[in-house]
Amino acid sequence: MEKRDQLYEGKAKVLFATDDENLLVQYFKDDATAFNGVKSGTIADKGVLNNLISSRLMALIEIVGIPVHLVKRLNDREQLVRRVEIVPVEVVVRNRAAGSMSKRLGIPEGTVLPRPVIEFYLKSDELDDPLITVDHIDVFNWASHDEVDQIIEMSHRINDVMMGYYANIGIHLVDYKLEFGRLSSDPDTLVLADEISPDSCRLWDMETGKKLDKDRFRRDLGGVEEAYQEVVARMGLQN
Repeated sequence: MEKRDQLYEGKAKVLFATDDENLLVQYFKDDATAFNGVKSGTIADKGVLNNLISSRLMALIEIVGIPVHLVKRLNDREQLVRRVEIVPVEVVVRNRAAGSMSKRLGIPEGTVLPRPVIEFYLKSDELDDPLITVDHIDVFNWASHDEVDQIIEMSHRINDVMMGYYANIGIHLVDYKLEFGRLSSDPDTLVLADEISPDSCRLWDMETGKKLDKDRFRRDLGGVEEAYQEVVARMGLQN
């Protein structure tokens, strides 16, 4: 597989074309941002660690029958992925109150929710990713009814897999962001895309409550690299 021209560079990843129009190379950067780019910096080896973590989680999710964009991990920083058209809606799955939910609703961080809550946000840095409803998605045609139903169903199934996996290694999966895309080779097929990593998940140690995710960067807690490394170690991955 030959890597060709750069197609896109985001805050955390770069996408390159290949000699197959339906496949891309996804490169993980060490750049870190928070609050939609208001805060920026670098986390040493973050790209390497997130590639390891996301590759493992995507593989586990695919095993239970949920299609993913990942084809395979190529090296320390790169994955071969299927080309998709990203649905312009971020999906946030919450198992405990934290972050913006706690601020909006005045619920103490760490409060266990009676059941998982799924929220939708418009993908727009310019608008600061506003919270939206299913009606907004329908009215503005960001996704069809069937796609929204699929996204909700897949998100709950992903949550079951991820909650169990992290519980087995002593970590609370507090909340996390998902993105879905339509395959370029088959636009009727939705797949899980982007990444799942400490960049996009809140992960707390079950015994101490220690944060093992990008909140350490957002909130200037220090020990960011060590937290990511600890997640990799608990997952039994080689760095």
